[in-house]
Amino acid sequence: MANLRNAMPGIGVCAAIAVPCWFLGEALPVVGGPVFAILAGMAIALLWKQPSRSAVQDGIAFTAKKVLQYAVILLGFGLNLAQIAAVGAESLPIIASTIATALIVGYILYKVLRMDSAIATLIAVGSSICGGSAIAATAPVIKAKDEQVAQAISVIFLFNVIAALIFPTLGSALGMSNEGFGLFAGTAVNDTSSVTAAAAAWDGMHPGANALDDATIVKLTRTLAIIPITLVLAIVMARRENAAGTAAAGAPASMLGSADAATDDPAIGAAPAAPAPTGNKPLGSFSLKRALPTFILLFLAASVITTVAVAAGADVAAFAPLKTLSKFFIVMAMAAIGLNTDLVKLVRSGGKPILMGFICWVCIAAASLAMQHTLGLW
Repeated sequence: MANLRNAMPGIGVCAAIAVPCWFLGEALPVVGGPVFAILAGMAIALLWKQPSRSAVQDGIAFTAKKVLQYAVILLGFGLNLAQIAAVGAESLPIIASTIATALIVGYILYKVLRMDSAIATLIAVGSSICGGSAIAATAPVIKAKDEQVAQAISVIFLFNVIAALIFPTLGSALGMSNEGFGLFAGTAVNDTSSVTAAAAAWDGMHPGANALDDATIVKLTRTLAIIPITLVLAIVMARRENAAGTAAAGAPASMLGSADAATDDPAIGAAPAAPAPTGNKPLGSFSLKRALPTFILLFLAASVITTVAVAAGADVAAFAPLKTLSKFFIVMAMAAIGLNTDLVKLVRSGGKPILMGFICWVCIAAASLAMQHTLGLW
């Protein structure tokens, strides 16, 4: 509690930035509150430099890490697993193909472009699953830096906006049905706000259409992929750390803590320094309990609670405040990440991530259309 009290000034700064950004996001959903917040944070950081150990900086760091995890937990209350299973089953082959496409293409581009592994992972996961929410869930697991999160969010935002603007016209040119466009928007657009913007634009162009409902269900089904992806990343991360610890334990003292002991893997980013032995537990042993992030397990528990409660007759609207709080926490966390980001450095190093985001975006859209055509849905 004492640490939380010390962090309150920084948390308050992030909340103060988040409030106007939240309303801007409501007014312009194609951009969204998280993007406004991260841009505002980066702009403020250019003019306001905080000492690294100030109370404000401690609160900003708390918001960027812990509040982000709380947001992911609350996100689970927006998922009714039974509804998704019933309505979203038709979209599963398309979702699986687009996610696989993004992850495979992301891995290839990571190798070809010699990219930073954490940024490559965040962009691939954000492109394949659900944009900012997937990045929010993945970043703590792979121990991504704030600047890496900011870069990934910026790339995803760029292609979200382009997709929301051009996909309705593209769908009309291709002669897609209302149901087909709902599937397309739900699988080929990254962030939820941009999915709804694209589907709403389609409904406006086609009176009587109801692509928005279809796109939303498909998007929620796609969001479930956060669970297996983050769990796999957590297990891989734990195994790499154990392997690094074992190697360090058998190395000469002069090698301990060496940068050469770090592992660079496309799925997890650079591994942290080797942990010291604790208790009687062998360094190389693997613990599933230690590998699985608590906030991801709580996210899954929240989804189960929602599903059981709705099945028992509870009104789904009762969970709406928790969903709203989750979205606001994400906006706060993005403001904190923006405050911790060097905008100049971000711009200078943005070429490869943008290229990766573009190629992933094009490949996902192509995979979605190809699968619909193959399955006879379009």
